[in-house]
Amino acid sequence: MKRKIIKIDEAKCNGCGDCAKKCHEGALEIVNGKAKLVSDKYCDGLGDCVGECPLGAITFEMRETEAYDEKAVLERQKATVAQKSGEGLINWPIQLHLQNPMANYFYDADLVLAADCTGFAFSNLGNKFNNKPISIACPKLDTNKEEYIEKLVALIDHALINSITVVMMEVPCCGGLLYLTQQALSKSKRKVPIKKVIISIKGELMSEEWVNV
Repeated sequence: MKRKIIKIDEAKCNGCGDCAKKCHEGALEIVNGKAKLVSDKYCDGLGDCVGECPLGAITFEMRETEAYDEKAVLERQKATVAQKSGEGLINWPIQLHLQNPMANYFYDADLVLAADCTGFAFSNLGNKFNNKPISIACPKLDTNKEEYIEKLVALIDHALINSITVVMMEVPCCGGLLYLTQQALSKSKRKVPIKKVIISIKGELMSEEWVNV
């Protein structure tokens, strides 16, 4: 079939990787210092990656190629997350405000949503939630709470996450993080279980409990 698909000018590409990070489908990789289209069937032709190229090395072209295969993309995303098993932190950035809910590491995963302070108070946070995508936010100081709710809805309904573990300090203001999560769940089409984890101000794991099952 003939359809719109990206074209990469390798002479202009400097291998910065911005396009690969922006590509929701994981169709782009940096190979030998240049951006490469892994497979035509992974490219949906929408072009979210195009505006990310600082050198204008990515454009569109119309040509004969295979159809976009959404099922193959989902399988690739799932395999990518599986390959990272055992590597500890599997995603970057970790600040919820900066994250793309359609990034492949969120697909079919168990999300850890942690209050900013927990990573400093609980030194074992990374090991305890090894191989799970992490998002951090501050329910008291961050002003973009509606954006957070929208992103969580997208993670539930489109990234198809399996569960959300909300990690909070024992201080009252941290309760807002659980509230935001529950608000997102009430607006989403899918329902996923939520686990509440409380860390003491002394850096100890105080409690873990499922709150909506």
